[in-house]
Amino acid sequence: MSRKSSVWVAVVTAALVAGTGSSYAAGTLPTGHARRPVAANSTTPHLRHEIAALFNRWNAALASGNAYRVAGLYAPDAVLLPTVSPRIRTTHREIVDYFTHFLESRPVGRIQRRYIHILSRDAAIDTGLYQFTLTNRNGSRSVVNARYTFVYERRGGRWLIVNHHSSAVPTGG
Repeated sequence: MSRKSSVWVAVVTAALVAGTGSSYAAGTLPTGHARRPVAANSTTPHLRHEIAALFNRWNAALASGNAYRVAGLYAPDAVLLPTVSPRIRTTHREIVDYFTHFLESRPVGRIQRRYIHILSRDAAIDTGLYQFTLTNRNGSRSVVNARYTFVYERRGGRWLIVNHHSSAVPTGG
């Protein structure tokens, strides 16, 4: 599967994953693209653990307070749909800009619920709910509950974020 088609599958899967419970999204793929779920074998649990650890890596980068360190976890062609900005970030500079401002609130993230889907040995989705504790300049704290989707792709032996969507959890039922 080409990089472009594996990312397309990842994005479609992220959009549909909440109701599927499978390793790939239900529905049809573009002509010429076959579903290629990862077979359940001894490497799947290892990959799930590896993908879960990527949030800890990202959260540690947030704790560093260094926007360049955080942005370094994103692929050069990554797309970021951030929690507290209406602008889509598609360049390294835009991602650095977002995190420069976001890190001023000293965010600390915690996963509340997650679903990890391994698409291939080199592509995976981690989606669910996380909570951020933010500390304002006056020392007061606030909590933001958000939904997230990280789409990861292994490039050159390193897992990078190719798509990250985060949005506040709506109030109500």
